[in-house]
Amino acid sequence: MDKIAAKVVVNTIIVVASLMMLSNAGLWGSILTALVLGVIAYVVGDMLILPATSNIVATLADAVLAYIVLWAASAMAGWTMSYIDLFVPVVILGVVEYIFHIWLLRDGIPGRLSRTDMNGRA
Repeated sequence: MDKIAAKVVVNTIIVVASLMMLSNAGLWGSILTALVLGVIAYVVGDMLILPATSNIVATLADAVLAYIVLWAASAMAGWTMSYIDLFVPVVILGVVEYIFHIWLLRDGIPGRLSRTDMNGRA
């Protein structure tokens, strides 16, 4: 649980700060966007893609997902973010996700059974 909490806190700080500095996004909209992104990125990137591929692939998938979620939130909320502005939080999140994936791969992914657990053997 500490890994999930760390990811959500760090991603929220990055997303909220970026959105509020680079656009006219409000605090609550930024927080909601960060939380939605964090949950989706954890399930898709960390629990599904990372164990099946590599850190690089999972990090790129997380970055693409972040771009899409931030772009969609910006478009729906009418925030003043250009396509270039969206790259700032995406690049920062990509670096953080790469480091986070190293931590997950070293210590295990919370909420995911290991291959030995799924086969019923230790």
